[in-house]
Amino acid sequence: MKKFPLIIVALCAALASASAAQKPNILLILADDLGYGDVRCYNDQSKVATPHLDRLAREGMRFTDAHSPSTVCTPTRYSLMTGQMAFRVPNGGAVFQGAGGPSLIAPGRLTLPAMLKKQGYATAAVGKWHVGLTFRDEAGEPIHSGKLDEVKRIDFSRRVEGGPVDHGFETFFGTACCPTTDWIYAFIDGDRVPVPPAGPLDKSKLPKHPYANDCRPGFIAPNFPMEEVDLVFLKKSREFLEQHVRATPGKPFFLYHAAQAVHLPSFPAPQFKGKSGAGPHGDFIHQLDWVVGELMNTLEKLGVADNTLVIFTSDNGPEVDSVIHMRADHGHDGARPWRGIKRDSWEGGHRVPFLVRWPAQVKPGTTNTQLTSLTDVMATIAAISDATLPDNAAEDSFNLLPALRGEATAPIRPYLLTQAFAGARTLSIRRGPWKYLDHPGSGGNRYENNPRLKPFMLPDTAPDAPGHLYNLDTDPGETRNLYSERPELVKELKALLEHSKASGRSAPKS
Repeated sequence: MKKFPLIIVALCAALASASAAQKPNILLILADDLGYGDVRCYNDQSKVATPHLDRLAREGMRFTDAHSPSTVCTPTRYSLMTGQMAFRVPNGGAVFQGAGGPSLIAPGRLTLPAMLKKQGYATAAVGKWHVGLTFRDEAGEPIHSGKLDEVKRIDFSRRVEGGPVDHGFETFFGTACCPTTDWIYAFIDGDRVPVPPAGPLDKSKLPKHPYANDCRPGFIAPNFPMEEVDLVFLKKSREFLEQHVRATPGKPFFLYHAAQAVHLPSFPAPQFKGKSGAGPHGDFIHQLDWVVGELMNTLEKLGVADNTLVIFTSDNGPEVDSVIHMRADHGHDGARPWRGIKRDSWEGGHRVPFLVRWPAQVKPGTTNTQLTSLTDVMATIAAISDATLPDNAAEDSFNLLPALRGEATAPIRPYLLTQAFAGARTLSIRRGPWKYLDHPGSGGNRYENNPRLKPFMLPDTAPDAPGHLYNLDTDPGETRNLYSERPELVKELKALLEHSKASGRSAPKS
């Protein structure tokens, strides 16, 4: 009498294990500030060789019309983890610094890792979080400020709240914000800082070059290697992969690897200095490419490459200083062929590399022109993992699985939303070739007030217009503002944008 239920339980467990084994592993690699033109397979005039990313394109699918949801770090990472545009949540345009937070992800909000965990996946995050979390002082009061004086108040003996392990990841090793830019130079392991900062950063020992300026005078832990952060992240990702495959070979995994590179300051590890022939930033791009190659090699050595979906992309376009100096010093344009850079609503601010390798489903060496957002990762992976998305989740996420399988014969997305530096105040919408910017100026960088950017200013053909309208088919460089010439299209696209804002979603309900 007692054995029968046990048999049933064992059978169910076996079936669940078999079902999990059929699901692909997932490796999501997010670069930081890597521009469309920084990758050789997107820009044949790139001065930096990217053989491993080029190989990823040869063995998989290269999307040419993929976009970050935001032109800056924090909102994009929120959207990637939730499938929802960040402007829809309080403080959704912020870029956190120091102890900035709390987490943009509301309690109970379904996230990509939480969804996959429910589908039987082991979930791990390594690298830069930057979606907000909560440090506390000795009295237990929360600290949500990037100011140095506030960072000094942190009680590092306390649990760090609102980080990856509170939003679906079983393990996490990384940093609160930008690893080598921020006020806190220390690693978080799970929800703790095992080795807290012990004193101020000594910048005199760091490289000095035009790509090293974005490094704040914060506090540093004794085990934090400013020039080798990405190598530490690689080591931790490898450890997770090796331990997981060895311990639970039949269980699928989701690894989110969020690199430091190529966010300024450009601090390539010693073994990469001078290797690219394109200065420190070129070396940093070269290092990032090598890290991708090492992750791919690890999958192959473990025998799981053929059953692993690999996605590589970037959180926004290239940074101002890297573009200015790389253009002048090396004839390299990280935004090529687009107008604009990080923070801008123009294409260079948000059109990003997007590479997918999945031997079981994706035909190698294919190019895809589908209009795509990083928000689409969640709905796509939901379809791949047989997860059902509730109506209160992934509100701006579209399923790209038909595109990956080469089955999509029509556009998957009816339109695309993008937010620039000022969040909800600098939105744009794209439908087909038409792109409407619901604001004047670039939405981010002030070209007219920055002497370094003035040489890159283009004349505005409608300087008095409160917004921009471009036809990307006939004007991919966004040089002719048609706002005043096509008022009917402006009205139509603005109405569609307002409808999307009011409805709280752009994707249809399931």
